[in-house]
Amino acid sequence: MNRNIKAHFALLGANTIYGLNFVIAKGIMPDFMMPRAIIFIRVLITVGVFGILHFILPKEKVDKRDLFKLFICAFFGVAINQILFFEGLNLSTPINASIIVTVIPVLILVFAHYILKERITSSKVAGIIMGATGAILIILSAGNGKFDPGTLLGNFLIFINATSWALYLVLVKPIMQRYESVTVMKWVFFFGLIIIFPFTFTSFTSTSFTTIPINIWLSIGFVIFGATILAYYLNNYSLKSVSPSINGIYIYLQPLIAAVVAVV
Repeated sequence: MNRNIKAHFALLGANTIYGLNFVIAKGIMPDFMMPRAIIFIRVLITVGVFGILHFILPKEKVDKRDLFKLFICAFFGVAINQILFFEGLNLSTPINASIIVTVIPVLILVFAHYILKERITSSKVAGIIMGATGAILIILSAGNGKFDPGTLLGNFLIFINATSWALYLVLVKPIMQRYESVTVMKWVFFFGLIIIFPFTFTSFTSTSFTTIPINIWLSIGFVIFGATILAYYLNNYSLKSVSPSINGIYIYLQPLIAAVVAVV
């Protein structure tokens, strides 16, 4: 019971961070740094942090078959998820993005049913419908979404990002039952760095870091240490005790936080 309560607090913290990230990350792009440059920095530093933890904490031996599964998790949970989120947010708005992510719990329910054989119950469906309706109503009352041709591509990329994240949460669940969160994070981001390197390194090297003001550096710090290292860790930790479907329900906090902060 104690561990279960900790998992729910972890989800509360992770989704609060992600809700703030919609607005904070949008303030960085594209005036100070391009989306792929941010992705390269956040993944590189995350690999460094968990690489240091690898030498400090007791080491776990990972089965070779699980290394391939961790590579797949990295593809969906780091590479596709992060690249398309930042590229999409750059071309869309925080309000639009916060509306689109309400589809994640539905996608998790479907993926968990076919991959993990979780039952789709009427109570789960009703809960998701009520949660999505409430979240969207709150968002629309706080600000207007702009679903026009100018944001079409950005909205589409955010939808694919949402699909990728839902699939990641389902795929990583069985792995979290066998290994500690730090071990999973280390390998997921290590493989993620390999995958994103050819798509992000050029953007990183062409960034003019000397022109970035201190408040934007603070925003970048939040994206790296808050929305990447801490939030990913809390999400993975929660999956040791709760199902991906329960994890997905907490995503409805993100639109509420993003909409309020975007208006402010």
